[in-house]
Amino acid sequence: MATPDREGPFREAAFRDPARASAMSGAIAKAVSALGRSPVTVMHVCGSHEQAIAKYGLRAVLPRELHVIMGPGCPVCVTDAPEVDEGVALALQGAHVATYGDMLRVPGSSLSLADAQAEGARVHLVYSVDQAVGLARRIRGEVVFFATGFETTAVATAAAVSRGVPSNFSILCAHKYIPPAMDVVAGIPGSKVEGFLAAGHAATITGWSVFEPFVARHRLPVVVAGFEPLDILAALLRAVERIRAGSPRVDNVYPRCVTKDGNRRAQEAMWRVFERADGRWRGIGEVPGGSLRLREAFGGLDARRRFAIDATGLPARTPRPDAAQCLCGAIMSGIASPGDCPLYADACTPEHPVGACMVSSEGTCRIWHEYGGHPDLGDIT
Repeated sequence: MATPDREGPFREAAFRDPARASAMSGAIAKAVSALGRSPVTVMHVCGSHEQAIAKYGLRAVLPRELHVIMGPGCPVCVTDAPEVDEGVALALQGAHVATYGDMLRVPGSSLSLADAQAEGARVHLVYSVDQAVGLARRIRGEVVFFATGFETTAVATAAAVSRGVPSNFSILCAHKYIPPAMDVVAGIPGSKVEGFLAAGHAATITGWSVFEPFVARHRLPVVVAGFEPLDILAALLRAVERIRAGSPRVDNVYPRCVTKDGNRRAQEAMWRVFERADGRWRGIGEVPGGSLRLREAFGGLDARRRFAIDATGLPARTPRPDAAQCLCGAIMSGIASPGDCPLYADACTPEHPVGACMVSSEGTCRIWHEYGGHPDLGDIT
C-alpha cells in the first residue's frame, strides 16, 4: 500500500492534525488567560459548526473560561409555526408539498407535515429543489416546494427558478437571511456575546465583506470559519485575539473557499429572484430584513398568492403539558444551553421531540443528544 503523501495537496488529515490542534488549544488558553477575566463568550451561527464542535470533542480542549455557544444557526429550527401551518394546510387541501427531510417533523401551531402525511396528505421528502421540480414535471397535480434554509439553499432555489419551472410548480418561501438575525442577537439586553464565528459555506456565497456593517454597528469581531477541527480552533483563536486587543473587524480564516466579495454570480441569481423582508424567526421573534420573499416579477410562483391558504381551519392541537418548559427560544438566542432545559434528554428526545431544536439534525439539542454531551476525543486523534 502506498504511503499517504502528507506534504502534498491531499495529505491525510490535513485539518485534523492532533499536534496542531494541541498547539492551537494552548494558544487559545493563553489568549483567554491574558484577558484576566471569565467567561469569554463566542457565538457561532451554524448548525454545521456545532456538529463539528460536538463530534470532534473540541470543547474538551478549550479553556473552561471560553464559552462557545450556538445561536440561530439552524434553518429548520427557526422556521416559524405559522409557516409550517401554511405547508400543512396546502397539503391537506390536496397539493403535493415537497420539502427537506428535517422539516417533516417540525411542529406547527396544529400539526406537522408528518402528521398531515399520516392523515393521507401528499407530502414528499426531497434532497434538493431540483427533485421538487422533477416531481412537478412527472405529475399533473400542483407541486408546492416548501423552501427553507439560509443563503446557500436560497441560491439553489433561485437557480432553479431562473432555469425555468413547470406551470404546476410553486414555492412556499420560508428562506431566511442570517446577518439581520446576528443584529437581533447582538442587541438582546444583557447579551454576553463578545464575538461571532460566521458560517463558511454561506460566506462562500455572500463574501466576508457582508459582515463589515455588523462589526461597525456592534463593535464585535466576526471570524469566518470552515468546518474542520483546525478551521474552528483557528477561528476561535482569532476571535479571542480580537476581543483581547479590542480591535473588532472581520477576519477570514477560511480563505480556501471564501473571498471578500463572494460568488457574484450566485448573489446576482439570488437577488434577482428574492428580496429581503421582515419576518418572524421561531424562538427569536421579529427579525427586520431576516426573511426572503419572491420578487414581484416572480409573483406567479408564490404559493401564498396562487392558493387561498387557510390555516385557520386546521384541527386544534392539544399542547403537551410540559411544552411551556421548552427553552428552544433561549437556546437559539444564546441565553441558555440544552443542559439548562428541564426537558432535555428526558421528556424531550429525538424520538419524541418537544421543541424544534431536538427535531433537526442541525439543532443544538439534537446534536448534544447525539453525541451524549460528552466529548469524544478519539475522533480528533
